[in-house]
Amino acid sequence: MPDQGAWRLVFTVPRSILNHCMISDRPYMRDDYGRQKTSVLTWVLCILGAAFVVQNIFIRWLNRDISGAFMDAVELSPAALVSGKVWTLFTYGLIHDPDQLFHIIGNLLGLYFIGRVLLPIMGSQRFIGLLVGAVLVGGLCWLAVNWQHGGHLLGASAAVCALFVVFACLQPNQPITFLIFFIIPVKMKPKYMAWGLLAFDLFGLLFWEMPGQHGDGIAHSAHLGGMLAGWVYFQVIHQRSEFSYGRKSAIELPRWFRKARKSDAPPASFKVNLSGSAELRAEMDRILDKINSEGFQSLTPEEKKHLDQARDHLSRR
Repeated sequence: MPDQGAWRLVFTVPRSILNHCMISDRPYMRDDYGRQKTSVLTWVLCILGAAFVVQNIFIRWLNRDISGAFMDAVELSPAALVSGKVWTLFTYGLIHDPDQLFHIIGNLLGLYFIGRVLLPIMGSQRFIGLLVGAVLVGGLCWLAVNWQHGGHLLGASAAVCALFVVFACLQPNQPITFLIFFIIPVKMKPKYMAWGLLAFDLFGLLFWEMPGQHGDGIAHSAHLGGMLAGWVYFQVIHQRSEFSYGRKSAIELPRWFRKARKSDAPPASFKVNLSGSAELRAEMDRILDKINSEGFQSLTPEEKKHLDQARDHLSRR
């Protein structure tokens, strides 16, 4: 059963939404500082596009036996899992319905428009981890619902759903414009869109998928699994790291005990001379690489101060 339908829309994200990462509106984020490496998002989009091309070569140019063997080896189904093809819990997210062009286009657009907002905030490792985790959870949820009904699952919509939930949690009231069926423009707050998507998939799960009727061609259980993965990531990983950064612990030791303790050694620090443009560029390259790999929350106060200094320096040029 192809996982499609729910992502036939295009996101138009205002620049103001990127203020969450605090550095997107600064000049050095729009020149060649952050473009020295191909982003993880670009690799993901290229891999999905290449997989779609390979899939169509097998299906349309080779005989039915070869194409059938290829699809059986990559798409998720109860029969594939019983036969030991455990890798299909992940590979199904790489392929899409070859007869529905909107399936691949909708997922690629969703990944691009939401991913370019979340990647600077999450960092490459967490971004990839969330995509892989969402595909896995979405596949397991689909199997739990369709184990008796059979069928097959393909598509990266579970990952897109996970990204959208994280996006809605970060920017619940930031209005965005999207196009229904690429034609009708609608402006709505992400939190309402997330609740609407949840209601849509719950309705489809209860009245279509669970009774074994797959007439709408949408894997609602996989969508819900992806949304669950996104919500758990935000609550357990993102919120915890955001809350603990730069804040005192909510549970503190008694004052008398703290006085009796020996003071901890001060954390190691370093200073960088930013008087010259070469030093400034080198330091910004290092900091932006750190943001790209570990997320903005990994920066130290000294590194954030360097970003502000770079902003002031470049604004005077």
